[in-house]
Amino acid sequence: MERCRIVFSGSGGQGVITAAIIIAEAAVMYEDLTAVQSQSYGAAARGGSTRSDVIISDSAIHYPKVVQPNVLVCLTREAYANFYPIIRPGGLLLTDNRYVKQERKVDARQIGLPMYQTVMEKIGKPIVFNICMLGALGALTELVRPESIMKVLETRIPAAFLDINRKALELGRNLAEDYLK
Repeated sequence: MERCRIVFSGSGGQGVITAAIIIAEAAVMYEDLTAVQSQSYGAAARGGSTRSDVIISDSAIHYPKVVQPNVLVCLTREAYANFYPIIRPGGLLLTDNRYVKQERKVDARQIGLPMYQTVMEKIGKPIVFNICMLGALGALTELVRPESIMKVLETRIPAAFLDINRKALELGRNLAEDYLK
């Protein structure tokens, strides 16, 4: 596996950091890979800008900060404006259509999906928006299997919420797979 450097960005309350922790944990615990995860917050916890870096590799990782990600996820317009210049040429830039209008010319594959809208239409609870995004990211990159993400969720959230998280993960995967067709 080639080393994958991911930056998740958005605003506090969107579950950006939680998503980064989940994918890193899934890689380590269930995919036999090495991963590191770090995060930074804006001035406000909710509504402020949020960034979380994840590196996933099959070899040792010596520096935990992502300088030039090959995968960039931007869930807000502000995150997109701040971070689009750092993406590695030829990388993947995943955005949500509701919050981000892709207007920059970026040397990357830009994919905008209606993740938030789909979650609200099919589930009605924005709390699983981040899991939908992980489903889409998983289908686009094949970094970790959906079963690995679900195993992590089973250890982190109450059983009563597993079904909506499973559905959100599947919705994200379906959105990405439909996009790729």
